[in-house]
Amino acid sequence: MLRTHDGQSPPTEIAADHVDEGLARAAAWLDLLDPSEGERALVERATGLLLPTQAQVSEVEASSRLIQAGDVLTLSTPLASRQADGTIVVSALGFVLTPQRLVTLRYAASVAFDTFSAHWRGAARAGGVSPFLGLLEAMVDRMADGLEHEGAVLDEISAGIFSGGASGRRDAALQATLAAVGRAGDRLSHVRDALLGILRIVRFVAEAAKAWMDEDAAKRLTTLEKDLVSLNDYQSQLMSKVQFLLDATLGFISIEQNSAVKVLTVFSLVGIPPTLLAGIWGMNFKLMPELQWQYGYAYAWAAILLSAVLPLIWFKRKGWF
Repeated sequence: MLRTHDGQSPPTEIAADHVDEGLARAAAWLDLLDPSEGERALVERATGLLLPTQAQVSEVEASSRLIQAGDVLTLSTPLASRQADGTIVVSALGFVLTPQRLVTLRYAASVAFDTFSAHWRGAARAGGVSPFLGLLEAMVDRMADGLEHEGAVLDEISAGIFSGGASGRRDAALQATLAAVGRAGDRLSHVRDALLGILRIVRFVAEAAKAWMDEDAAKRLTTLEKDLVSLNDYQSQLMSKVQFLLDATLGFISIEQNSAVKVLTVFSLVGIPPTLLAGIWGMNFKLMPELQWQYGYAYAWAAILLSAVLPLIWFKRKGWF
């Protein structure tokens, strides 16, 4: 899909076989979502820019993500998009930025992009910096909201782990908690990748585009950098909390397992004296005085039961179960 934005009116979606390239030439921002070869070719003809491929946008090396060729900046970063079910999808995002226009290449839907695209209005001659900075600000705001959501999720998990008065077996609840903490850590790691990618872009553009960027744009980049640094610190704090909750959950699971083993051990020890007595009186010796007693059978049963009950009373007083 190809959308063009002139900064004055709502975005226009144009087809790859569009004959008139005037819309693309006049656009301050061209947004390509999962572009076809025809759409890429149309934008390259209209702008005279060479667009990176999806493989190039997905490169992980810093030197491949930040490229300057004169006034043309080719930038890429991971894009973390939260889905309706709460999962986060990470995809590649590319920018081609010039003083005149911005071209974005993305391969997954993004709420931040769609919201900004619907409401962005630039100056009469917006150029590429205005939509570029607006997009970065929208993405940072979206990631800040995501981090706040993850913080609330971790607080809820923490309250569940350390709440007192839990009764009954907690095995299933602890396993579910362990899975929830793991998913939160996974989401936070995706957000961290996107934060670091955007932070590198902001610092690179602040230096590379210094010659053709006005004072207001430079101030916005400085503010973005500060916001990203603070969000990165907050993300690190949340990751530390994830590790703490993982350790706590595993500790409680270990306690539950030890409690079960302790109970089994106590009851196995309780069974030893009765087994010993039954073994003794079950011997096939001819001379065994108890066999001649009138109440020998009742005496044996009483001795066996008492040998089981007395250890239980002792273990209970010791608090072993």
